[in-house]
Amino acid sequence: MMFFTKTNLAAAALALSAMLAPAHADPIKFSVAAEPYPPFASKNAAGQWEGFEVDLAKAICKASNLDCQIVETAWDGIIPALLAKKIDVIFASMSITDDRQKTIAFSLPYYNTPPEWIAEKDTHYTYTPEGLKGKTIGVQIGTIHLNFANKYYGAGSTIKTYPTQDEANQDLANGRIDVALADSAALDDFLASEQGKCCEQKAFADKNDPIFGTGAGAGLRKEDAELKAKVDAGIRAVYKSGEYAKIAKKYFEYDIGTPPKD
Repeated sequence: MMFFTKTNLAAAALALSAMLAPAHADPIKFSVAAEPYPPFASKNAAGQWEGFEVDLAKAICKASNLDCQIVETAWDGIIPALLAKKIDVIFASMSITDDRQKTIAFSLPYYNTPPEWIAEKDTHYTYTPEGLKGKTIGVQIGTIHLNFANKYYGAGSTIKTYPTQDEANQDLANGRIDVALADSAALDDFLASEQGKCCEQKAFADKNDPIFGTGAGAGLRKEDAELKAKVDAGIRAVYKSGEYAKIAKKYFEYDIGTPPKD
């Protein structure tokens, strides 16, 4: 007959508990783009990420009871990093487009702002392919704005690409390009800066063009259906609770929301 002491019983109970307990899950890696993109995501003086998307990602994770970590990935490698499972969610102002949906899945859209043309204040261009013929257009590489510029303006204008929007803005301020095209919210932040006093908003591109998609969404691997459902639930929850409006108000003076339809 086998006898168990209290010590043996305690050890056996701990072993059984360890067997039954779920394995420790790593945090869900929400990735912003490594390049600063204020007011959506940029590093503060302490080297910490902050901005609209950082705050929103944290709120979504809290609402869905997800253990999340904010990480950074270079924009031009962010989809490959997702597919290679180096990150779990792209949360970097990525527009939902048919082309991207061939490769990855998207959450519900969480914001939508129109694409904007900006130029120096004393210029008077017509923002059509004919009106910008011979001009140099600055756009960030790997964006829907580049696709739009190439499609409609590539034949008659010079399309100059930049790794980051900040670099395009700097070249515009220094007179190295004639106009820049990007998301209005990001450009408005530049125009409000000291460097941006050179320039002003000139026109909006047609945000209903299919190239621009239906707004920005979180990018996920297609096989991660359960995680997508939780992110979608989190987006719905922050809208319903009013948390989305509270966060957006910190960064924008106008409505950028895309409330989920019931």
